[in-house]
Amino acid sequence: MSVQQPCVLLVEDESAQREVLTYNLEAEGFRVAAAETGDEAMLLVAEENPDLMVLDWMLPNVSGIEICRRVKADPETRHIPIIMLSARSDEGDRVRGLETGADDYVVKPYSVVELMARVRTQLRRTRPTTMGERLSFQDIILDSGEHRVFRSGKSLHLGPTEFRLLSTLMERPGRVWTREQLLDRVWGRDIYVDTRTIDVHVGRLRKALMAYGGDNPVRTVRGTGYALG
Repeated sequence: MSVQQPCVLLVEDESAQREVLTYNLEAEGFRVAAAETGDEAMLLVAEENPDLMVLDWMLPNVSGIEICRRVKADPETRHIPIIMLSARSDEGDRVRGLETGADDYVVKPYSVVELMARVRTQLRRTRPTTMGERLSFQDIILDSGEHRVFRSGKSLHLGPTEFRLLSTLMERPGRVWTREQLLDRVWGRDIYVDTRTIDVHVGRLRKALMAYGGDNPVRTVRGTGYALG
């Protein structure tokens, strides 16, 4: 099993645009959750915990600007990068979109190739291991492209699950991940695994990281989960 595909939540009420973007996002290797309305989008934010949102400004009932505001106001979801799509090209509209919390603003009509590049740029910042990036934390280096981990210059042997677990923790050092969040990210929501299983793999990860000495970098947050650092 590989690192879970990044999930992109696409919110677009025009069916033709939604189909084109879904096709291109899936071709890029992303898992796509699609919504037609703002209300449906908020449900999917809670259900899917997406890695990124591509959000149209003009939606029926609840606007994209309001959806953006809600997502960025919630501590549980504010980390999700949002690319706003809009036919509004005035500087004032761009400023409003960005000040509401959008991480990027793309004017319609747009180049699909350019939009895919912007998606990759945002995910490189928030899910770097899925984009083949090299991560470091203190004396630990994780090379996701070569699937190798080093500590103090020494190569460590990690099993596939421990590698995915460390990848997740290293993407956001200091963040406290619940067991449910780690199971979702490391195993995927389509596979049933008991939450106690995460404790077993954290123990194996710690043992591997401390194989050549050094302190334990994986912190237990009692009653919640785990964090790196």
